Amino acid sequence: MLNTVVIRRIRTAARRFAGAKDGNIAILFGIAVIPIISFVGAAVDYTRANSARSSMQAALDSTALMLGKDLTEGTITTSQIATKADAYFRALYTNNEAKSISINATYTQNTGNGSTILVNGSGSIDTGFMRVVGFPTMDFKTSSTSVWGNVRMRVALALDVTGSMDDDGKMTAMQPAAKALIDQIAALAKNTGDVYISLIPFAKDVNVGASNYNQSWINWTDWEAVNGTCSNTNYTTKSTCLASNWRTWTPRNHNTWNGCVTDRDEDYDKTNTTPNNNTSLPSTQFYAEQYNACPAQLMGLTYDFTALKAKVDTLTPNGGTNQTIGIAWGWQSLTQGAPLNAPAEDSNYTYKKVLIVMSDGLNTQDRWPAHGNGQQQFNGAIDARQKIQCDNIKAQGITIYTMHVNTRNDPTSAILKYCASGDDKFSTVTSSSQIAQAFTAIGTSLSKLRVYR
Repeated sequence: MLNTVVIRRIRTAARRFAGAKDGNIAILFGIAVIPIISFVGAAVDYTRANSARSSMQAALDSTALMLGKDLTEGTITTSQIATKADAYFRALYTNNEAKSISINATYTQNTGNGSTILVNGSGSIDTGFMRVVGFPTMDFKTSSTSVWGNVRMRVALALDVTGSMDDDGKMTAMQPAAKALIDQIAALAKNTGDVYISLIPFAKDVNVGASNYNQSWINWTDWEAVNGTCSNTNYTTKSTCLASNWRTWTPRNHNTWNGCVTDRDEDYDKTNTTPNNNTSLPSTQFYAEQYNACPAQLMGLTYDFTALKAKVDTLTPNGGTNQTIGIAWGWQSLTQGAPLNAPAEDSNYTYKKVLIVMSDGLNTQDRWPAHGNGQQQFNGAIDARQKIQCDNIKAQGITIYTMHVNTRNDPTSAILKYCASGDDKFSTVTSSSQIAQAFTAIGTSLSKLRVYR
């Protein structure tokens, strides 16, 4: 009987316990609070570690690039890489929470497609929350790679050699400065073909070389119209000679041409379209002109830097200013195919193409007399052409540097400033003595472009 009562009471108590709800939340929270705090703590510690890692990544990136630049410029040797890497990194890494920091730099000399600098970094932070579950520290690591020598440069140097360059010692100052820039760019080459430079002296026209008189990319229409003889020697142009049916016009032999060409027909004057040999498409061809102020013959891309500097010494000032013709042929020199046939590019390399334009004045003259008379430009017509031309060049990924040599307090050349690939790539010099410094600054900037990450 007693056992029956006891059993009945146990069953009743069990039913009451099973149906009781008071205190459940507190019990469940007590069970769950430990993993919740652990997850929140882990998130906080992870965020701190990620911040330290991100800071390390930025420092390693800069370190790798600076090491590549130093190697490119020859300011360090491969045996100095580790020491220099540590010095750069320590100066750049400012995260105060990181502990046990370690970095190492590995240099690999490759063949054919550059050399690699790999910088590895690692460290740790002391945890705040994770230590309660047995993780007193949290480690992190990252790396950065700089490829040195994988970038090849193609640089076109378009130099104003117009008559005004004879004033204020500008030509005298420009020639040694240009040769120093050639040396500075040439020093970026570690192997044959790493750097090519072209030289484009320009006035109203550009001289592509009289020996090219039999090339199919030349249009002789305008040249033949004024270079020849009439059966009646009183007439000196084709149009006046042929005004009457009984006179005949005989063009001169093309081998008497002095090598100068002027602007192509619009809109080919604003592009680097390869000239078409088909005589039904003459607008793509370059118009020969017997310009009496024909500048020195241009040089296409070459790594014969001695010859380039010798060419600079031959430059003489004469003629009006047509920056668009210098820019057009600088662009052509960077272009595969006729007429200047830039050297073939190796797919193992990255190529950076640069156009440097130096001019001492405002545009005054081009192929069309309605645009300017050699003394002044009319209604901004030449600048309008040049603006579109520069837009097209930059759209091809070519970097443009421009320099305005302004020794007579003229207005700053708005078009040269517009053509530059950024404000940092445009310079104005107000005295001949500043030309060398401006060219040196361009050379220094190019050395940074030579480094590829």
